[in-house]
Amino acid sequence: METYYKPEDLPKFEEIGKYAPELAEKFFDYYGAVFEDGALSEREKALIALSVAHTVQCPYCIDAYTQACLEKGSNLEEMTEALHVVAAIRGGASLVHGIQMRNISEKLSI
Repeated sequence: METYYKPEDLPKFEEIGKYAPELAEKFFDYYGAVFEDGALSEREKALIALSVAHTVQCPYCIDAYTQACLEKGSNLEEMTEALHVVAAIRGGASLVHGIQMRNISEKLSI
């Protein structure tokens, strides 16, 4: 079955600079710096990236950061727990917006 997502396209990411090389260079310099060891380790940053990848539902990022997490020493238990953290935050964010719904409903019901 054809889909928009093609795993073989992931390695083509570096080609994003084909028509704007200066901007791509700036992006990749920034991107590389972000994922270097700092206050957070590369391993911790990969777990964060994997969680965010699931939140934004990017299959390319999920593939890339699953691999990165494993390469940096994370295990499936840690990766799964990170996903539960992001699911709880995402679910809570949806629920808290219910206050907005109630506020509008109460305003319109008056």
